[in-house]
Amino acid sequence: MSRVVVTGAAGKLGRAVTADLRAHGWDVLPVDRAAGPGAPEGLLEVDLTDQAQVVEVVAGRTDERGGRVDAVAHLAAVPAPGRVPNSATFANNMTASWNVQTAARAAGVRHVVWASSETVLGLPFDEPPPYAPVDEAYRARPGSTYSLVKTLEEEMAHHLCRWDPELTMVGLRFSNVMEPHDYAEFPSFDADPMRRKWNLWGYIDARDGAQAVRRGLELDRPGAHVAIIAAADTVMTRSSASLMAEVFPGVEVRGDLGEHETLLGIGTARELLGYEPQHSWRDEV
Repeated sequence: MSRVVVTGAAGKLGRAVTADLRAHGWDVLPVDRAAGPGAPEGLLEVDLTDQAQVVEVVAGRTDERGGRVDAVAHLAAVPAPGRVPNSATFANNMTASWNVQTAARAAGVRHVVWASSETVLGLPFDEPPPYAPVDEAYRARPGSTYSLVKTLEEEMAHHLCRWDPELTMVGLRFSNVMEPHDYAEFPSFDADPMRRKWNLWGYIDARDGAQAVRRGLELDRPGAHVAIIAAADTVMTRSSASLMAEVFPGVEVRGDLGEHETLLGIGTARELLGYEPQHSWRDEV
């Protein structure tokens, strides 16, 4: 049984990841700053901005919670722009990621997955995307302090893997994470296509996000990798082609779009990780 530390385990995605990994035979040590409602069993309260605490946890030296750690899934962060002042977002998220990624390397942990973000693609797309579906091929275009940190995390992973060629690090550019109870609101999005244009009408079911994390942890391909993680469809009942034609008429659409095909391209995730979304809001509403 492989042992994995999951940070941000009390959050929406973290809860799903912890449950999925445990269901697939992983020994999970869930950690978060505080145990909120629905927090996973056995959660260890850790301040990830305190390097000493992070090193202790990743090295497996916490009393009664110790043991060799084989992998880390780093999901913890101030989760979006505007939740706290920009300086606090930067200080928390950048410091936590530095502490987690370097502690893993120091402890000899060779598999790290972390939550990057769709925001590095240029959200909220006030400036139109260069083409659609968007993918990982164009340079990151952060538009907020939160997104800037995510971009810096990707760059940091690249260099850590350059320094240590045995590391496999996977940054997952998650779309807007949803749980089944969130889908009741989706039919209302049709009234105004501008309401969700900010992320090209994308989303990700938390259960599929968990699948992506698990597949990232299983990847044994040294180096730093990034992949967009989204549902296979959009939040709209209108066709993806009609949405692009109305809202982004000057943007090149590459390839033939399916009726509701995601405009957040998941081809890399499919090819690199074997990721395939299993859940759609259309099955829940």
